[in-house]
Amino acid sequence: MWEEMLPLLLLALPLLASGVHAAPAPHQALERGAIVGGQEASKSKWPWQVSLRLHAAFWKHICGGSLIHPQWVLTAAHCVGRERVSPDAFRVQLREQHLYYGDRLLPVGRVLPHPGYYSAQEGADIALLGLRSPVNLSGRVQPLRLPPAAQAFPAGTPCWLTGWGDVGDDEPLPPPYPLRQVKVPVVDNGDCDAQYHSDTSTGDSVRIVRDDMMCAGRAGRDSCQGDSGGPLACKVNGTWLQAGVVSWGEGCAQDKRPGVYTRVTHYLDWIHRYVPEEP
Repeated sequence: MWEEMLPLLLLALPLLASGVHAAPAPHQALERGAIVGGQEASKSKWPWQVSLRLHAAFWKHICGGSLIHPQWVLTAAHCVGRERVSPDAFRVQLREQHLYYGDRLLPVGRVLPHPGYYSAQEGADIALLGLRSPVNLSGRVQPLRLPPAAQAFPAGTPCWLTGWGDVGDDEPLPPPYPLRQVKVPVVDNGDCDAQYHSDTSTGDSVRIVRDDMMCAGRAGRDSCQGDSGGPLACKVNGTWLQAGVVSWGEGCAQDKRPGVYTRVTHYLDWIHRYVPEEP
């Protein structure tokens, strides 16, 4: 069954269009890729980082993700598609410094896109992957904590993006494909929405950046193609929390339009239907 769905899933993961002067249509705003304006991550950091793989001649990296529990990975719904796809179509690689070097791919037992997902720009761009077996945690592999429901990430909060996406528009990450990181500030939703309305025909009364989304980034620093589904992680009172999931945007590191992320606090109730809460 999943072999029949594979071409459709691949079509559901197009690259972001760049230089578009209208509000991004769903087919233009699905996938974010590599880290722009950052540098290679230290091997001792980001122990929750995940590479999501899809089999297309080989187990190819398609998206990022985060380990949030020994048996659960959080990613973007557009990375797995709306249609029911067999978990056998996917594999998960836990924290890896260089893609494809020393892979130890883990099978997936459940694929759960949010039932409200239709397109990244329309919200609910969040999904859970249940691993077939819990992973053994170590210094190299640790889950990223989910924020409490009341946690706010006000404008200017410094956060970090990590991934193996493009390093610029139409500029793939070169071998040996190192995990990259970049520090970005949270951008106020109202300001972000106004920036996405600029130079478009979309009326101001139509929200582009919705309540279940958040924005982060600045000129020269952003996520890009291939980073979709990865975490936006912020350190609050000494604890790393996952504020967002890389979702959509227009181009990479644009001057006026930050990246848009699924706001994790908006979906905590749904996540905890499947993922046990911390004691």
